[in-house]
Amino acid sequence: MKGALFKDQILSDRERKNLDILEVIRRYGPVTRTEISRITKYNIVTVSNYVNNYIKKDLVVEKGLDISSGGRKPTLVELNSRNCFVIGIDIGPENIVATLTDLSLNMVTKVKQLRPKDSMEEVISKSIELIYEVIEKAQIEAKKIKGLGIGISGIIDSKAGTVRDTDPKRGKTAASYISIKNLIEREFGIPTFVGNDATVAAFGEKRIGLDAEIENVLYMFSDVGCGIIIKGEIYAGAGGSAGEVQLNAGNKGEDLPKEFGLFRPGSINLGIVDSAIEAMKSGKETKIKELAGGKSENVTADLVIDAARENDPLAIELIEKAGLTLGVRIAYLINLFNPEVVILGGGMEKSGDLILEPVKRMVRRHAFEEPASMVKIIPSRLGENAVSLGAASLVIREIFIHA
Repeated sequence: MKGALFKDQILSDRERKNLDILEVIRRYGPVTRTEISRITKYNIVTVSNYVNNYIKKDLVVEKGLDISSGGRKPTLVELNSRNCFVIGIDIGPENIVATLTDLSLNMVTKVKQLRPKDSMEEVISKSIELIYEVIEKAQIEAKKIKGLGIGISGIIDSKAGTVRDTDPKRGKTAASYISIKNLIEREFGIPTFVGNDATVAAFGEKRIGLDAEIENVLYMFSDVGCGIIIKGEIYAGAGGSAGEVQLNAGNKGEDLPKEFGLFRPGSINLGIVDSAIEAMKSGKETKIKELAGGKSENVTADLVIDAARENDPLAIELIEKAGLTLGVRIAYLINLFNPEVVILGGGMEKSGDLILEPVKRMVRRHAFEEPASMVKIIPSRLGENAVSLGAASLVIREIFIHA
């Protein structure tokens, strides 16, 4: 398996059939060969030959008879979920999450820790610790782990296998460019796949959270990143960095006219945290201050959401304002990409209707009628697991292709 995102990957006929047939078995199993043939449009002889080959390799097992059908009862097949395992890592702005899943993308175990605030080297070191921890916690033989996927915030260069940290608070230095793929592969000796967190989360939602028929998806990771799925596959751009819904944060947009505000550098928490801290410092009475223990460093987006749930006027106002800003960006992207679904993730989904309603209001106002009438705007169904499960999905895809 190659350890890169599949934007340039051209599948052979056999690889495409492997992926299509095994994905149907994963999604719908236990399922009959006849049903697989109907869904994939491959003839029954082809499907039977491929399935029999998977059974020989212990990737697929027979699972009794389909008693719902009349006449001769067809045999059901399903994935041998315990055949192998994969690990998905979410290296997010605030936390690192590691999940270990089986072949069917069922989560076996999960660990989570705060992301180190210092260099990317420390972040990678902490990620390696978590990988060892999740393996130990799952009590799985290392040889049964066939690959590792990583979703990380930053600019990805898929050709060089590097990621550049784009957080302006940490600055841009030579150490910002890290070949994370090589470091992880050297440590664990298994194929490693690296993608931008929003892109990887979009793939996870497509594979696990959404109906199979949905082909065109945008996943909004706060208002700075957007994962793009076109015709069922990741769109990563020429170098793997597609989906940055902001301008260069180093500039801060200081030379942009006010009417170009849509394109100014965004904030990973929609500016909610910074605005809440400013309000606290100005002496405004708010539940946020109480929940934060009076300390601005304790203010997080989740804390503001908690305050809003307790009907704090300031918290509700901040989330409403963030939703309006985000809604304008989403309206622009709906006009550009004409998706079937836009998913709010990256923690935004926890706000529920508090953020969904202003987003939808701005979309109705600013998106063109035709694409707006076709799109559904929904909260992430995978929540905080979207990136790690999406990263695991990348690996499972490769296993299926090369079955």
